[in-house]
Amino acid sequence: MARKERPLDGEDGPLLEFATALRRLRHEAGSPPYRDMSARAHYSVATLSGAAAGRRLPSLDVTLSYVRACGGDPEEWERRWHEAAVRLAGDGAGSGAPQDAGSGPGDAQGLPYVGLAPFRAEDAALFFGRERLVEDLFAAVTRHRVVALVGASGAGKSSLLHAGLLPRLRSGSPPRAVTVLTPGPHPLDRARRALATEGATESGTEPVAAERVLVVDQFEEVFTVCADPAERSRFVTEIVAAARRPGSGCRVVLGIRADFYGHCTRHPELVDVLREAQVVVGPMSAAELRRAVVEPARRAGLTVEGGLQATLVAHAHGQVGALPLLSHSLLETWRRRRGAALTLDGFHAAGGFEGALAQSAEALYDSLSAPQQRLARQVFVHLIALGEGTEDTKRPVAREELGQDADTRTVLARAAALRLLTLDRGAVELTHEALIRAWPRLRGWLGDDRERLRRHRQLAEAARAWEAVGRDPGALLRGAPLALARELTADPGGVLVLTAGEREFLAAATAAETAAGDSARRRTRRLRLLVGALAALVVVAAVAIGSAVRAEDEVTRQRNDAVAQNLAETSADMASTEPGLAVQLGLTAYRLSPSARTRDGLLSALMTSLPAHDKEVVALAYRPDGRQLATVSGDRTARLWQTRGSGRPALVATLTGHGAPLRAVAYRPDGRALATAAADGGVRLWDVTDPGRAAVAAELPVRDADVRALAFSPDGRTLATAGAAGAVRLWDVTGVTGVTGVTGVTAVTAVAGPAGAPGAARPPVEEATVPGHRDTVRAVAFSPDGRILASGGEDTTVRLTDVSDRTRPAPLAVLRGQDIAVFSVAFAPGGRVLATASGGRTPVRLWDLAEPRRPAPLATLAGHTDVVGSVAFSPDGRSLASASDDRTVRLWSVARGARPAPLATLTGHVTAVGSVAFSPDGAVLASGGYDTTLRLADTGLDRALAGACAHTGPRITRAQWASYLPYLDYAPPCSGLERPPATGRTP
Repeated sequence: MARKERPLDGEDGPLLEFATALRRLRHEAGSPPYRDMSARAHYSVATLSGAAAGRRLPSLDVTLSYVRACGGDPEEWERRWHEAAVRLAGDGAGSGAPQDAGSGPGDAQGLPYVGLAPFRAEDAALFFGRERLVEDLFAAVTRHRVVALVGASGAGKSSLLHAGLLPRLRSGSPPRAVTVLTPGPHPLDRARRALATEGATESGTEPVAAERVLVVDQFEEVFTVCADPAERSRFVTEIVAAARRPGSGCRVVLGIRADFYGHCTRHPELVDVLREAQVVVGPMSAAELRRAVVEPARRAGLTVEGGLQATLVAHAHGQVGALPLLSHSLLETWRRRRGAALTLDGFHAAGGFEGALAQSAEALYDSLSAPQQRLARQVFVHLIALGEGTEDTKRPVAREELGQDADTRTVLARAAALRLLTLDRGAVELTHEALIRAWPRLRGWLGDDRERLRRHRQLAEAARAWEAVGRDPGALLRGAPLALARELTADPGGVLVLTAGEREFLAAATAAETAAGDSARRRTRRLRLLVGALAALVVVAAVAIGSAVRAEDEVTRQRNDAVAQNLAETSADMASTEPGLAVQLGLTAYRLSPSARTRDGLLSALMTSLPAHDKEVVALAYRPDGRQLATVSGDRTARLWQTRGSGRPALVATLTGHGAPLRAVAYRPDGRALATAAADGGVRLWDVTDPGRAAVAAELPVRDADVRALAFSPDGRTLATAGAAGAVRLWDVTGVTGVTGVTGVTAVTAVAGPAGAPGAARPPVEEATVPGHRDTVRAVAFSPDGRILASGGEDTTVRLTDVSDRTRPAPLAVLRGQDIAVFSVAFAPGGRVLATASGGRTPVRLWDLAEPRRPAPLATLAGHTDVVGSVAFSPDGRSLASASDDRTVRLWSVARGARPAPLATLTGHVTAVGSVAFSPDGAVLASGGYDTTLRLADTGLDRALAGACAHTGPRITRAQWASYLPYLDYAPPCSGLERPPATGRTP
């Protein structure tokens, strides 16, 4: 006879309801003994009885085994289980998290690893390996009023704050009250509420304390989620002022993602904090990693196989962003443990270090039906903020934005059960950004949908602005922007989800445009009737008619100007996706209104664009003969391209072997050797005499942790390297030349003497170290005569050094005046002018070096709206190009004796532009962007405009014309017509 079960305890809720339903199912099946059910279900008696105990939600597998043993319907119970999981996740019921199948010592004590989720304060007992960094951070908070914790995505900043710093602050003497917040879309409101709450935490359970600490986690949301620059600035000002106010009992800790460091430097208050009180989260040591792996398991009564320990430590050692992958692979290995042991076999079964997360995400995707898979794509893409010069980041969204249907609830529940998504306090977000990097399917979705997602974000911002001004009709979209926004409603793949507010905004804009069109047509009809009536009084009304014609011409001109401006922006935006159509729209805009903006839009559309690398293009250089272009990237490769003017270049070779992202590239003046530098300090010299068989000719001894810049002297005998800790080094490379060999193998050969006889082979020799800089050096360049070296760095200075004697460099002068770091320096061909690139109020500056010991400022070039990362002079010295994080490349006229003036602004890169270079003949300008693309522009502006029709492809159709130019008669710009399109369309 089956024994009687204990009564269910606890309050009403989803757990109790689920357990009651399971018991009812067993009763209806005749109350079979759990021993009999265990034989049928292949789970222990304790596991099956625990499933109906009401203390925790059993795993889906245990639930379905219980149901089958009682003769129930598995499909119905799978639906019930997902509904219960969603309710529990929405309630934040930690005790209701689904149990994992199986039994072992760890079951009774919960999960020993947290997976993708950051450690919380209640997880402090499982938080190991960061003890020293916790003490460093605690000491910094004790010494300073405001502290910045800076680290890469995946370095463990949130875990360090929640599970490390918070318990340390609360247990100190005296204990400090702590308030934790994330900025969200309205950080100012959250900060004011937090600062007004004396000594309370998020839960409001802490007592009032003499001193309190405000912890701002995921500070980068100020830049990615908050859309109002004014609110962003007020938030920064208020939290810093709250801590530094005399007599204040408040301290502030900011958790900042490293790739948003540059964004922080735009706020003077944060610059002071970063300079004075900064704690950097780097990679964990091998010993720290071993503690993080072994100690949580030991606390749960488990062991970690020695081979597994070694494998995990080897994978994660030296990788600053690897901790989420490590934690997730440990969690998946724990789920596949053998008894009380975590094994290497279980680790491999979970997918390995980088594959475990992708395997979990793919398992989720494969478990969904076809409609649910489409919903999953919508959900995951909607939870990502596209990077603008930075990596893509997660963004929290309100639960109601994602729909309330059963399929959406199922997708959210299953993703939350696998810890891929977090459902908390009515919001949904990715558990960690590591998912964006580790799941290939998600990266593919983002690549396919990036342009539509960018338009959707623009629509969302416009809708919010419309709501903010009380739905003022003046804030509605019109013309081409509205047409592009309306395309989002006809999404064939169902990728985008428009909120009710966005749909109302589109409907209002469409209605307003329709009304405006009807009104315009009525005005036109009234005007024609008036003209017909006055025709009978020609003599009397001649002057009035003339005035009306002039007025109509002026209205037409103004309309054409507005249409042309919108059309020029549209053509630049679509240049990478539909280049032929983009050129025709840009040419039409230029003919309608030949202004600087429409000319720039057409020139941008005419640029050749191609994906050059898998990650950002950080630097590029032309070979001196102009027939080859080298690019280097964060994907750890350099690529060689055969160039054909401004046409599409052809890939010749990919150079591999560096162990870290590449930072810089430079050709030796003879074009036979190429130097590349990486973030781990590695510098290689490549023989590129035969580009198709490029080989390593030499490697410089590693002296610095990060090499940021390279430059060959004009005679090719010296290589300058610059990087971390203010290091600028000069290397004698006269004994090195490239030889044919196997790529990736170091080889050093003799240099031919004057008569062709070989000299003695020798490796590169360090000649001297150039002193002066106090922080990382980001740029270096030789003067054309090789006697002066210019270097610029993060200490905001540019230094000129006499290197006539390469073994004894002597300081000449220090150029000051930049607001932030100097990212690029370039000499004009004559050597009498130096250009520097920075940010703030002086993004590009020109200096007179007629007297190198007393340089004088020449001019400041204004126009960029963000940091300028690269500058380059044209070979004739009459033009300067600058590349910026504002996604533009600008051309300037800098002819000697004339005032600098803008020539053109080129757009098209969708993220920051990191590098720019002229071809040796000055005919082509190349730019590399953080959007992974290489773009080439013809610098002969008149020549480019005259030949625009050679780049159009298929002629624009009538349907396309009606979509972009509804008020103009159909007149394709490249059909032999030499006149502008007609001024109006007959209604």
